[in-house]
Amino acid sequence: MIYLDYSATTPVGFEVLDTYNRTSKDFFGNPNSLHELGVKAKNLMNSATKQIAEIFNVQDSEITYTSGATQSNNLALLGVALQNYKKGKHIIVSKLEHPSIYAICDYLASIGYEISYVKNDNEGLIDFEDLKSLIRPDTILVSFCAVNSETGVRQPLKMIRQIIKKENPNTIIHSDMTQAVGKVSVNLHDVDLATFTGHKIYGPKGIGVLYKSCSINVIPILYGSGKSNMLNPGTPALPLIVSLSKAVRLATTDLEKRERFIERLNLKIVDALSKYEGIMINKTKYSIPHILNISLRNIKAETFLHALEEYEIYVSSNTACSSGDLSSSVLAIYDDKVRASSTLRISLSHLTTTDEVNKFIEYFIQVYKRLSGLNSNI
Repeated sequence: MIYLDYSATTPVGFEVLDTYNRTSKDFFGNPNSLHELGVKAKNLMNSATKQIAEIFNVQDSEITYTSGATQSNNLALLGVALQNYKKGKHIIVSKLEHPSIYAICDYLASIGYEISYVKNDNEGLIDFEDLKSLIRPDTILVSFCAVNSETGVRQPLKMIRQIIKKENPNTIIHSDMTQAVGKVSVNLHDVDLATFTGHKIYGPKGIGVLYKSCSINVIPILYGSGKSNMLNPGTPALPLIVSLSKAVRLATTDLEKRERFIERLNLKIVDALSKYEGIMINKTKYSIPHILNISLRNIKAETFLHALEEYEIYVSSNTACSSGDLSSSVLAIYDDKVRASSTLRISLSHLTTTDEVNKFIEYFIQVYKRLSGLNSNI
């Protein structure tokens, strides 16, 4: 098997899984309970939270656990909108967001909020002048992903923050960092709210994080018992939390070394596939190497994906949450519906081997020649 869909989900690391199992066995008490077992569980949870907070240089109280990035995005956007509706109902997002952001924005628009979509340049970066023009006194929230999930374009969040705060210092900034954490270095102080999830960084599914700066308030969208997490009440999922902490620590170690290795694999694939006129490489100078997007002329992405699957090679069509749809990100960057209609996402990891990439290229070219009708000797 050659797995090249790491941006959709990652396998759980052995150390992470071991942490999950040991926590489940030895710390089964409810962290909300006052007895010894509960206190023991609560202390372990606090230690896990402290580790995550220290890694990102934030306060423990600024970490909220959720079921994943989608719930975190909902808490962030809906929470800010409900908290600040008296100040304004204007929200700005990019055209390069994850589908979960657009779903939330569609709901907010249906209840009276105004959503503006900022332009981007042909390299995928936010158009700073357009952003300036969109910010108003009633702009309560701006949400831009740190790394685009389809093309890997990385946004300069620090610069974006400076622009936003200069135009309106009261505007809250959120970033979906799901595709950034564990791939590139991030600075949570560039934003007021940030979201990511465990299963993208070799952690378990079902656990995510909302970072909320202590300087802002959001309205909870869930209500229940449990004082340990006012934004996401209920019994804390201690084994998931502790194993997430382990995953964060492991995923943020040796980032630069891993990135250099992945860059070499990326360039190897690009060099091999760019020789064919019918293959378009959807990569800009701001794309991180972990995500490589391509478009195929006259071949349906789904057909190609399943043809590769016959060789036990696994890639994605668009993101895992929008497979089969027109790629909104490729369309936003290249303004080409044909190019956006048949895209494949190849996502690499430090676990990917050179041998796997060589075999992927070999089988990819075989499938491409067969489906495009090219002479096998070309």
